[in-house]
Amino acid sequence: MKIGYFGGTFDPPHLGHIILAAEAFYQLELDSLQWILTPFPPHKNNLPITPVEGRLEMLKLVVDKHPGFEISLVDLNRDPPHYAADTVGIIRAENPNSKLVYLIGEDSLIDLPEWYAPNRFLANVDQLAVALRPQVNTDLTKLESSLPGLREKIYYLSDTMLQISSSFIRERVRNNGPVSHLLDPEVYQYLDENKLYRKT
Repeated sequence: MKIGYFGGTFDPPHLGHIILAAEAFYQLELDSLQWILTPFPPHKNNLPITPVEGRLEMLKLVVDKHPGFEISLVDLNRDPPHYAADTVGIIRAENPNSKLVYLIGEDSLIDLPEWYAPNRFLANVDQLAVALRPQVNTDLTKLESSLPGLREKIYYLSDTMLQISSSFIRERVRNNGPVSHLLDPEVYQYLDENKLYRKT
């Protein structure tokens, strides 16, 4: 089995997430693409985040439409902090014979040496599927010096350059701007009906 894992806060999940996941599923011929919802991301301790129940509901609206997509409960079923190194360690222990592919953006790739236990994280993944970002120049030689073996695990995904971020969507909603074209229609309906991200 070749299984992809896509971790994030998904607040909200948007078309950029969907395109990245779908292209990884196709280009890498994955058997399954597991979306890992992070309930309490350590790097966002002081930021307002939509309650996990709402984010999970929005994620289900996306995942249910795409064969091969599933929601992983690996972080939902354990206490924080939810570091990626610990998450993939659990996944590896539960799937010792599967090929583990982890999806990240190129901006996250550059920050990888600053992650919690990055070498342990890298040791537990077989491949890093990296979505290219415009105006991001990755110095692989520098990264390799911090994380030996990184280069050989990288696969650069093509056709994933749609630049949308959850923070951009939240800010636009707060300013009464249009976002329906950036989201799955049911996700848009959910956040609109539940008045998510609006100014209080």
